[in-house]
Amino acid sequence: MDLSDIASRLGVPREDVERVHRLAGGLPSAPLPAKADAPALLDRLAVRADDAAEILAGWPDPGSPLWTPELRWLLDRSTALVRADLGGHGWLVPGPELPRDRGPAWCHLYAYAYLALIDVVRGYHRDHGIPDDVSWTTLADLGRNLAVDRRMNREGWPVMQSWLTLHARGGIYELGRLQHQRGDGAVSLHIPESGPMTPAAVDASLDEARAFFPRHFPDERYTAFSCGSWLLDPQLLEYLPQDSNIARFQRRFELEPYQEPEGLDADVEVLRFVFRSLTTPLDQLPRDTRLRRAVVDHLKAGRHWRWRKGTFAF
Repeated sequence: MDLSDIASRLGVPREDVERVHRLAGGLPSAPLPAKADAPALLDRLAVRADDAAEILAGWPDPGSPLWTPELRWLLDRSTALVRADLGGHGWLVPGPELPRDRGPAWCHLYAYAYLALIDVVRGYHRDHGIPDDVSWTTLADLGRNLAVDRRMNREGWPVMQSWLTLHARGGIYELGRLQHQRGDGAVSLHIPESGPMTPAAVDASLDEARAFFPRHFPDERYTAFSCGSWLLDPQLLEYLPQDSNIARFQRRFELEPYQEPEGLDADVEVLRFVFRSLTTPLDQLPRDTRLRRAVVDHLKAGRHWRWRKGTFAF
């Protein structure tokens, strides 16, 4: 198919399709698991029943009328694009943002790409001696993100589809309370939605990482943990007590001088993570926790949150 025709049929800019074509090139894709094996795999990836039902209903069976030639092309080439960077640990956009109201094939195309890459990344994990429990716990972030996207009325996926390429390439590992992303000299920390971020839980996760990376990636040398997040914004301390989990997490870091992040709106990210909504008016957001009240009051006062970066010793 002609790239302009593919872009037109997908309803996306031609340059987005050209990028997928260029990065995937003639590289091999990866096959989806057998549909008969999919329910057990989805369960292992912590995919909820409602999301699993949609994924199975839209499965790319041969001859399925849900899967037009341009959708099949994009699934194949986006899977190849991600596979080509196996072992990579940078942010990667797997393909264009699709209109997701046209059925399960459109809604979950990048989830199918993720499923196709499970065997590929599991092989990478085995090559690096990653224990099975760490491998599956890490990859089960798919289910968590699908559930969040459903809670967000499908507002969240454009970010999540890129985020999940880290898991599909072996770039990130969930070790206890935190997710740890490989990098250049620093392990980047991420905080999944999985319970209280107590100092003890954070300490245990950091200790696990200090043993994990030298053991499984001995050719990579790490000297620091890093984090970029609205959670590191000192303005939060105007609202939260000094003994709160967020305040104690902040105190671990030496902050870099503030710079306006390119292409990232901290106000939007706070709303994404604290309320799982990007469109609800401030007056309608819940105020059931100290953090939620702080976020709303800060924004209603005409102030803005900041995305801060910091490090501490590995």
